[in-house]
Amino acid sequence: MAELLFLALVFAPLLAPFVFVIAAVGLVLRACLLLPGSGWRLPGVTTCALAAVMGGSAAFGAYAWGVTRGFYLLDPDQLCTARGAQGDHIVTRGTLPVSARCVTSDGVGTELVPGWVNPVIFLGLTLFVLALVAGTHARARRRPALG
Repeated sequence: MAELLFLALVFAPLLAPFVFVIAAVGLVLRACLLLPGSGWRLPGVTTCALAAVMGGSAAFGAYAWGVTRGFYLLDPDQLCTARGAQGDHIVTRGTLPVSARCVTSDGVGTELVPGWVNPVIFLGLTLFVLALVAGTHARARRRPALG
């Protein structure tokens, strides 16, 4: 199971943009198929599902990108040296917000995770949750009342 999770984290930065673009194309096609002049209406279940896929793929892809920036097969000194940090190093990691820092014995830190990663994670998770809530509401709106 750990191997599968590792593979998902390694390949997510490569696959997530494709999933995001496919969901975005699906949303654009749905928008084009709506009749012009039909007015504004609440999104349907399919639209919410596509938005949830977009948000989830963006969040997971950015998270995997950030987590793998602080990963190295050898030792932390080689990781930090490869990233351009000089001196003795201690690598510190944070899960959420994603962080991997090379800290020297003098206390000077170099962040290895790009600055765009955490905002994309939080925006993607927000879109994912909002789309799930809206989709659940749309689904409940379509069901006839029992009783």
